[in-house]
Amino acid sequence: MNWSGPTFTDSGGFQVMSLGVGFKKVISMSEQAYVDAEVIAKTKDRLAHVDEDGVTFKSFINGDKHRFTPEVSMQIQHQLGADITFAFDECTTLLNTRPYQEDSVARTERWAVRCLDEHAKLTLERSHRPYQALFGVVQGAQYEDLRRQAARGLARLSGDHHEDQVFDGFGIGGALEKTELGKIVGWVSDELPESKPRHLLGIAEPDDLFAGVAAGADTFDCVAPSRQARGGTMYSSTGRINAKSAKQRRHFEPLDPECDCHTCENYTAAYLHHLYKANEMMASTLATIHNVRFIVRLVDKIRQSIIDDTFVELREETLGRIYGTTK
Repeated sequence: MNWSGPTFTDSGGFQVMSLGVGFKKVISMSEQAYVDAEVIAKTKDRLAHVDEDGVTFKSFINGDKHRFTPEVSMQIQHQLGADITFAFDECTTLLNTRPYQEDSVARTERWAVRCLDEHAKLTLERSHRPYQALFGVVQGAQYEDLRRQAARGLARLSGDHHEDQVFDGFGIGGALEKTELGKIVGWVSDELPESKPRHLLGIAEPDDLFAGVAAGADTFDCVAPSRQARGGTMYSSTGRINAKSAKQRRHFEPLDPECDCHTCENYTAAYLHHLYKANEMMASTLATIHNVRFIVRLVDKIRQSIIDDTFVELREETLGRIYGTTK
């Protein structure tokens, strides 16, 4: 990849969800959605089936059957050479019932034990390579007792194992509604050790970053910057910009004059607009470079604001610009 910085790898838990109950379904809290989830879980429509040992799934490309277990997940992540890996978890959706969420939290903890054991084995076998960290993943949907139970369970595992079989940090993932993000991260942060980092999985919207940081999250990952870029939505210092809009057609200046990304330093908003209209793949590439850089710079500012004790002021100013201005 020609990337010299740190790399994270996901465990595959989210992919299991997307091929299983989440396959071709819209996440909803409606009663009918809960019924649909239970129905699809028992049909052949889903491509992934979870059991105590792991997951069996079919390729959506050619139908080939594959088997995935906690041990296989750790082996793949170690072979990829990631600096930070994640324990194999079952990522549920808001469609799943309370009893299923309870079973899933317990199953994820059992899988976490197996991941710790396999990680220790692989670390010993690959002692000639730099150490690869392992994070446990906290599930539990939007239930406070399950979230706290899951966090305490993973923290306890780190204390029970030998010193070379402990979680180096924790991921917070799974089903949640945007409005509940800060509250749920707060529950989990209360239970996790202060000395270890907390990674918020699948979150990168500016308002969610501020909510996560305020509740105790340290790092984040998400496809949102690139997904929005593909559709032409760009972040800027003055608000969101639609790169496809007619007003950008003759805007022969950088998309965001305050940005230092490769796109803004080398291309105009008008050229980017042209690429979108011509259906050129370069549009998505240049837009993604900008959006990712914007998020990285934002997190840099958040980090500095914590040091300077100006976090609240930065949050109000930034969110006011992004969500209070239409361009």
